[in-house]
Formats: sequence, structure tokens, C-alpha cells
Amino acid sequence: MEAKAIAKSVRIAPRKARLVIDLVRGKSVSDADVILKNLNKEAARLIHKVLTSAVANAENNLELKKENLYVKTALVDEGQTMKRMRFGSRGHVDPIKKRTSHITIIVSDEK
Repeated sequence: MEAKAIAKSVRIAPRKARLVIDLVRGKSVSDADVILKNLNKEAARLIHKVLTSAVANAENNLELKKENLYVKTALVDEGQTMKRMRFGSRGHVDPIKKRTSHITIIVSDEK
């Protein structure tokens, strides 16, 4: 059985979040939890929230035990990009792209 959690339009660049999510893919939930709690990155805090939500979905909706769960799939997809402008030198404008991410985590009890 699989449980899923998605966080959409999270204000972090996908490139930064992928560095963190690669560390937890395929690990048990308890190992992934320890890794994310001890990592000093903003993406780790956001991914930890999604992982906690996926585990809660598995426990409450599917009645699975947390000890048996592992991270089956962990994805960071690109979300919308907010486009802003900053005035540059000699009267021209420089674009600023504020990127967002969609974080998806699927936990499962069978390998």
C-alpha cells in the first residue's frame, strides 16, 4: 500500500531542493527523518513537512505502521516562476526569476 503527500508552489528553487531530496530517496522513514532533522538547509525543513504528512496519511488512512514504511518515490518538480524586474545600470532592467517547487513524496510498506 502507498500513501502520498504533495506540497505545491513551495518558495524554493527546484535545483536546491533536489540536492536534499536525493539523500532520502529509497531510505526507511526513520532514517530519512534523522537525515532531514540534522541537515542545515531550508529545503530539508520543507521536505520534512511533506514526509511527515505522507507518514500521517499512511497511518491514519491506510492503517500502516511507521516502522515498516520507506520512501518509495521522492520528486521535486518545477512550479510557477514569479517574474520580477530590478533596475540595472544605464536605464535597463534586469529580470529576477523567483522559482517555486512542487514536492511529492510517496511512502510504501512493501519493497
